[in-house]
Amino acid sequence: MIEPHAPAPPGTAPPRGGCARLPVRPATGRFLVLAGVFVCAACGLVYELELVALASYLIGDSVTQASVVLSVMVFAMGIGSLFAKRLRPLAAAGFGAVEAVLALVGGCSALALYAVFAWTGDWGGMWANGPRCLLVAFSLTIGLLIGAEVPLLMELIQRIRRQDAGGAVADLFAADYVGALVGGLAFPFLLLPLLGQLTATLITGAVNAVAGGALVLGLFRGDLTRRARWLLVIANVTVLGVLAAAAVLVDDFERAARHAVYGRDVRVALQTDVQEVVITGGTNGRPLDLFLDGRLRVSGRDERRYHEALVHPAMSGEHRRVLILGGGSGLAAREVLRYPGVHRVDVVEADAGVVRLARRDPPLSKLNRHAYDDHRVHVMTGDAFRRLRAAAPATYDVVISDLPDPGITASTKLYSQEFYGLARRALTPRGRLAVHAGPVSSRPRLFWTVDTTLRAAGLRTAPYCVRGRESGFAPGPDRTAGPTRAPHDWGFILARRGERPVLRLGAGERVPRLGTLTQEGLVADAWVAEGTRVGGLGVSTLMHPRY
Repeated sequence: MIEPHAPAPPGTAPPRGGCARLPVRPATGRFLVLAGVFVCAACGLVYELELVALASYLIGDSVTQASVVLSVMVFAMGIGSLFAKRLRPLAAAGFGAVEAVLALVGGCSALALYAVFAWTGDWGGMWANGPRCLLVAFSLTIGLLIGAEVPLLMELIQRIRRQDAGGAVADLFAADYVGALVGGLAFPFLLLPLLGQLTATLITGAVNAVAGGALVLGLFRGDLTRRARWLLVIANVTVLGVLAAAAVLVDDFERAARHAVYGRDVRVALQTDVQEVVITGGTNGRPLDLFLDGRLRVSGRDERRYHEALVHPAMSGEHRRVLILGGGSGLAAREVLRYPGVHRVDVVEADAGVVRLARRDPPLSKLNRHAYDDHRVHVMTGDAFRRLRAAAPATYDVVISDLPDPGITASTKLYSQEFYGLARRALTPRGRLAVHAGPVSSRPRLFWTVDTTLRAAGLRTAPYCVRGRESGFAPGPDRTAGPTRAPHDWGFILARRGERPVLRLGAGERVPRLGTLTQEGLVADAWVAEGTRVGGLGVSTLMHPRY
């Protein structure tokens, strides 16, 4: 057994390689260090997941955002480990300082990113690089600080009791990985649903500060000078004070940020099991706007134009049984129910909270003409892909795909060849499928990829669009910064088995009186869409998404 070194003179750090002066037995000290590793690792992973979740929510395209955040963070961890080598002679003070800074930066990261998003209007336009650079800066900083932890902890655990490097590394990594597991599971299943993203991150920062400060000041205070101890105490108290103040004010902050994003006319703001739902307007003559996860999905200014174009071309022909995928607002069902020949409408919506609002919110239920009160409408909550797999062959005369744009990662599988193959199976021999395929003029490759994928699934297609939209209703993967950046059209594709579908209104049954859609306008806009055709595009599949 290696004998301990002579105690260092008062006010100085012990020599490197010596054993620390501990207030507890070495075995207890070793356990406390590993417990600290466990807690700090859990906090570090929460910071990573918080950045990924917030970036995906604010920017869109979760695969890209996760790749950017995690790759930058892992790279920074390696750089942080290299820099931490210089701090090893002052491992206790260095670790205490690293944890205080990490708690402050990680705990406040969600607040800072959301504030930039809310008060600069968007991640696009003149601010396109600023907020994204801020996201990378947070990922880089947090990664540097996390990477600095392990070399310093390695030094501290060796000061308790010298052992071979392999055994010390194995112990540290075991505690680190188990802590990461707990943090990774706690974030989606505990912290996020119970506390929300902002409060959860602030509390994680506080736990991080307490764990790091307690480990150094409680166990390794003999390694610190009197001045270093006081500086570390002041730093941790300051960090905890900032985090506590932010936690107290977080509700006011969220309210102010929500008003900055959506305007002052917010009537409903709730977090369902699936997404954030916000409704503005709908009273005193103001048009109703419905936002899902920050994206404008229903605008009272032009929703009628959109839903007429989506539904009515597909209703030309037999339409006794209709399936609507998405469309929880009830507005697509409203248009379908205008046909007396409809006997049954099945609505598949992933978020039961949206359906509840469409039933109970007076302005929204008025807008959908109380569609969910009609006995012909049946709601099925769940994933559209899974529901199509469970549908019996040749069940529906019409399938209407009223889903978010394929550029949003969560929607990619719902625009795949496999998905359209299931839709084809669910259609009767002369059934029609109508697909909302994103804007034509601003994202033609995305639109024509949908067309290519539908044809690969064995369907014949008739692409068309509707121009003259007034708002950013149903945007793509990026949240729009206002009407100036909103696409100027909606793109749709009508598909069927066998022969190519014909774009027409009212074959076999009188068309209900429409507000904006005419046969002449439908044909003219279809020619406009055809003029944007992009050839040579690949088919989007589950294993090779193209959007």
